[in-house]
Amino acid sequence: MKVPIQIVFHEVQHSVALETRIREKVHKLESFHPNLMRCHVSVEQPHRHKHQGKLFNVRIALHLPGSEIVVNRDANEDVYVALRDSFGAARRKLEDQARKTRGDVKQHAGRPA
Repeated sequence: MKVPIQIVFHEVQHSVALETRIREKVHKLESFHPNLMRCHVSVEQPHRHKHQGKLFNVRIALHLPGSEIVVNRDANEDVYVALRDSFGAARRKLEDQARKTRGDVKQHAGRPA
């Protein structure tokens, strides 16, 4: 299944290599949750500090039936490291959501009366 991907660059020069890496990572996320409907990835460089260098912010919004998972990672000077960290967090959240959907998460019994 092909997930529609929307990639947006803010204050960052468009790069074919960066876009290709994002698409590869999104397709890898498809294997963790079968009902992934849509993915929105935003790469931006909001802070222009003179002393800290150019910091990148990566925001990922994953749309599932009945829910949405949003990951926001920032403050990394290397855009590829920021991508790795944000997609790693998205993968972990997708795995948790898939466990809940399958019923693998243990439900605690209520307190005895």
